[in-house]
Amino acid sequence: MTKTILITGCSSGIGLDAARGLKARGWRVFATCRQEGDCARLQAEGLESFVLDYADESSIADAVAEVVARTGGTLDALYNNGAFACPGAVEDLPRDALRAIFETNLFGYHDLTRRVIPLMRAQGGGRIINCSSVLGLVALKWRGAYVATKFAMEGLTDVLRIEMADTGIKVILIEPGPITSSIREKAIPHFERWIDWENSARAPEYAALRGRLYESRGPDKWELPASAVTAKLIHALESPRPKPRYYVTMPTHLMGFARRILPTPVLDWLIAKG
Repeated sequence: MTKTILITGCSSGIGLDAARGLKARGWRVFATCRQEGDCARLQAEGLESFVLDYADESSIADAVAEVVARTGGTLDALYNNGAFACPGAVEDLPRDALRAIFETNLFGYHDLTRRVIPLMRAQGGGRIINCSSVLGLVALKWRGAYVATKFAMEGLTDVLRIEMADTGIKVILIEPGPITSSIREKAIPHFERWIDWENSARAPEYAALRGRLYESRGPDKWELPASAVTAKLIHALESPRPKPRYYVTMPTHLMGFARRILPTPVLDWLIAKG
């Protein structure tokens, strides 16, 4: 029988590549997006697509109900992928900025996961795959809000994996480093909404951050295409013994190793040097 997967954040980047790649492998893919227009675009290329907005509980409930209606109440896999960034110095992040990013990057993942677990329990198993980041392993300047959500998600996912060990539901983390995507440009509205950089004690330092946000500079060093993540996703979904976590890109491998062996001051120095 054709296996089914629900993927979030499919309008571009990692989610879009995953949806296309898995459909090509014979999976039945429910490729969700926050916006109706993006769903219509995916439908036009033959994907089953409907709205799922992590920040809206009713949207999550409706999306799961749509899956149940289309499959008769089964779902083989969930790939929690959608997320956004809100760059800025930690001292400049207002409470509401953190609240907004956690609603999407963590609480939305958790809500959706809880809603699909009963489907997987009833069928005797399934796979829940959460897309984290190298920034779920190490911290990086100007990315405090995003780092906080990914560190929290790593912990929650680890606990869920342990708790689900006796259920047939496998819980897996994918941890990409720099991947070609539109996350940087999509971070601009959040930066402009929440960060009063002109009145910050670090106002002169924001020049580099703003240049990185607003200027097109080509690929980052070590950047890989989204297909590199899809390759690891396929292994996580189709291997009889998937790994608990998958590193993607050289920086993730290096930082994962460095975090295990280096004293914190040395690791801080290494990260600061870029």
